[in-house]
Amino acid sequence: MVRYTKEHKQVTRQRIIEKAGHRFKQDGIDGSGISTLMSDAGLTNGAFYAHFASKDDLVAHVVGEQLRAQVAGYSTLRPGRPGLEDLIREYLSPEHRDHPGLGCPSAALLDEIGRCEDGTKQAYTDGARDILEEIAARLAPENPQSARGKAIGLFTMLVGTLQLSRALSDPKFADEILEQGIENALTFMR
Repeated sequence: MVRYTKEHKQVTRQRIIEKAGHRFKQDGIDGSGISTLMSDAGLTNGAFYAHFASKDDLVAHVVGEQLRAQVAGYSTLRPGRPGLEDLIREYLSPEHRDHPGLGCPSAALLDEIGRCEDGTKQAYTDGARDILEEIAARLAPENPQSARGKAIGLFTMLVGTLQLSRALSDPKFADEILEQGIENALTFMR
């Protein structure tokens, strides 16, 4: 039997999480079986249980990691409100809409997360709080707590707008939803 180093196991685990994050956002949690997830990671089904206790365990780790990565990505934005405007425009872009596997886990998985076990809901709750804190800090750097309500409104507006645009079969209507969503979000944040 081959024994791998602790570092190798961690690298493999991270690869599974990353590949599963993409697959979950593309095909849904329920639409992604363990065999597909492990194949995406270049591994056999049997290797899954060396890294995760269950699919629910994997989902919780994926959701947490995806949201941490999303928040970490905010550090590349311009500071303050200008960076928030950039975020709004990027979030409500046709590219983000058309490539859910590469985008925000909220817009891609929110309906399924609501039906997940407590571990996944807790991972999502922690990540959502971090996103709201980041938005609030950009809205009111001197007192982020004062902007918490507005941050909640803005975050829900972005997620809902993107979900609605993704659900439409008419490309022009879907683009109109995104364009109006940007205008609404920019007006709301002022």
